[in-house]
Amino acid sequence: MMSQSSRKAIINRDTNETKIRLALNLDGGELPQLENAEGATVNGEQNTHATQNSKSQQIDVDTGIGFLDHMLHALAKHAGWSLYLRTRGDLHIDDHHSAEDTFIALGTAFKSALGTTAGLARFGFAFAPLDEALSRAVIDLSNRPYSVINLGLRREKLGDLSTEMLPHCLQSFAQGAGVTLHVDCERGDNDHHRAESAFKALAVAVRMATQRTGRQGEVPSTKGVLF
Repeated sequence: MMSQSSRKAIINRDTNETKIRLALNLDGGELPQLENAEGATVNGEQNTHATQNSKSQQIDVDTGIGFLDHMLHALAKHAGWSLYLRTRGDLHIDDHHSAEDTFIALGTAFKSALGTTAGLARFGFAFAPLDEALSRAVIDLSNRPYSVINLGLRREKLGDLSTEMLPHCLQSFAQGAGVTLHVDCERGDNDHHRAESAFKALAVAVRMATQRTGRQGEVPSTKGVLF
């Protein structure tokens, strides 16, 4: 039986604007243990509104922005990840730094956990509905960061999150992860539904792209490399 390497990553990202602690397991299950500056593990504290623990997944997200937590929870759940995330940012200014830096860190963790594209499907695509809303996401583990995002949001805010930050978050993820990403909401009357269907579509597309194909060591490219 072919052994499968662990696809986990830890990110500690500190700037003058945000402090982020992130642990990710792309295959669900147990998370790697984060440590604080004193060496104590910090995965224990839970945020009840974006937390879900089962035998297959551990999800615990708290960015300080409720709607962003909701989108990250949906992304992790439907991508099959286990994810621990804490962001503490300068929300007294606005939501920009916290939202942007969170997705840069998530993209960086994703790329680190993935390690190599050898033996992976590489491409992923999905449609996901939420009531009247329907979104499409397409991802390529290309190592060429590029994104086209069109969510068609009309409200100024969803909860405490500026809607302009949602496409920017996905762009930041693509940049950090080194992926080519297209996400479009094709229809929908409710902005909450439009956004959530987009994140769920992305989750399913990511899950497809990161599947192991059994072609161990084979890079999914005619060039033989992805860069």
